[in-house]
Amino acid sequence: MQVIFHGQSCFEIQHDNHNLIIDPFLSGNPVAKTKPEEIKAKWILLSHGHGDHVGDTVAIAKKNDATVIAPNELAVWLSWQGLKAHPMHIGGGHHFPFGRVQLTQAFHGSAHIDEEKQEIVYLGMPAGILLTLGGKTLYHAGDTALFSDMKLIGMQNDVDLAMLPIGDNFTMGPADALLAAEWVGAKQVVPMHYNTFPLIEQDGEAFTQRLEAKKIRGTVLEPGESLRL
Repeated sequence: MQVIFHGQSCFEIQHDNHNLIIDPFLSGNPVAKTKPEEIKAKWILLSHGHGDHVGDTVAIAKKNDATVIAPNELAVWLSWQGLKAHPMHIGGGHHFPFGRVQLTQAFHGSAHIDEEKQEIVYLGMPAGILLTLGGKTLYHAGDTALFSDMKLIGMQNDVDLAMLPIGDNFTMGPADALLAAEWVGAKQVVPMHYNTFPLIEQDGEAFTQRLEAKKIRGTVLEPGESLRL
């Protein structure tokens, strides 16, 4: 299994004949090395409705005839734009051809913001994503604050890879993400949602050094880099 980081919170997952992408924010992402038209994915997983996570979902889905898996309100909203969408909600799980998806809670917001019209469309609750495929379990925390039920996620799941935000301001910062990593108990942690914009600049290497000091394997991925599980 190959996990490719595309900047911000976007990860592409390739396993056997299945290609998935999570939160595909590529165009408009100043650090992304890959263009939306280069993505070949049949499944798009979304954590919530903010523009830096929905990103290029519509273009990628239409080009690849992909199915979008998202929290219910967001899935319905995207279906109105002509996409195939599978709605889910917090705590619910479902088996797909590639594996199982379960949504966890995340403490954040979720909306489409139209700056020109000064309108905000509420898109339901934000989520984290537990993804199990190829005998591995991945936890994409989405945009979230630290919350104590991360301990339950660690108790109930043998997490091989956790993708945790460290950017601060809008999400957890490094100190809270370090505690989250301990609670989740993942075998490996990749920081995300940082260094895309000045407001969320962080030192990813310093964060992974703090992980290593607690005997947690940390890996910094630059946009375009990948790891194998």
